[in-house]
Amino acid sequence: MVDEKKCITCGACVSICPVGAIKIINGKATINQKKCIKCMSCAQFCPVGAIDINTEKSTKEKN
Repeated sequence: MVDEKKCITCGACVSICPVGAIKIINGKATINQKKCIKCMSCAQFCPVGAIDINTEKSTKEKN
């Protein structure tokens, strides 16, 4: 999940994602769960720690 309050829209996650699962939409990074392979590159590369892949599934299930 991307914490929109922390995301600074730097695009680092977009550039590091090996499958192109992340796009900037409405000024914030958004992860396409169908494309995401859970490699954690985006979470490791994010300079502000705005991405936590471990919470992505539980957040999706709640919606």
